[in-house]
Amino acid sequence: MTAPEPGGKPEQSGVDLARVALRAAREQARARGDAARQKKQARRGGGLRSGARADGRDPMALGAAINRLLTERGWEAPAAVGGVMGRWPQIVGEDVAKHCEPERYDEDERVLVVRCDSTAWATNLRLLAPTLVARLNEDLGHGAVRQIKVQGPSGPARRYGPLRAPGSKGPGDTYG
Repeated sequence: MTAPEPGGKPEQSGVDLARVALRAAREQARARGDAARQKKQARRGGGLRSGARADGRDPMALGAAINRLLTERGWEAPAAVGGVMGRWPQIVGEDVAKHCEPERYDEDERVLVVRCDSTAWATNLRLLAPTLVARLNEDLGHGAVRQIKVQGPSGPARRYGPLRAPGSKGPGDTYG
C-alpha cells in the first residue's frame, strides 16, 4: 500500500489490486460451478451423490425405518396402544385377561374400550379402571388413556323370521 489519498482512503498498489481481482474471480467461478452443479442434479432427479458418508437414502434397519415412519406420520400413540393390546395379559394379569379383552382405542377421546365375557367381570373391571388407567399411562406416557369403557357381554343377535307376529316388539312384549 502507498500513501493515503487526499480523501482519506489508502491507494492500492498493483499487487493488492491483483489480489482483490483474483478473489472476486474465484468467488464468481465458485458461484457458477454451484449453479451448474445444481442444474445437473435437478436434471438427474436431484439429491446428492452417493458416497462414503451417510445420507437419507442409505439403507436402514427395519426397526429404525418403522420408528421413522411412526414419527413422521404421528402414529406413536396408536402404535403404543396397539402394543399394550398385545401385552394385555402382562398388564392386567392372567385372570383378568382370560375374561376381559381390549377391543379398540379412540385416539381423539383417548378412550380404551374393553369387552368382558360376563357382567360380573365387567363390574370388577369397572372398579379396577382407575388403577388400570394409571398403569397404562405409566407405560404409554401421561394422558395417553383418559378413560376405560367397560362393556359386558352382548346378547345374541335378534333374528326376525317368518314366525314373528306382526306388530310384535319381540320377546319383551309378553312380559310387561
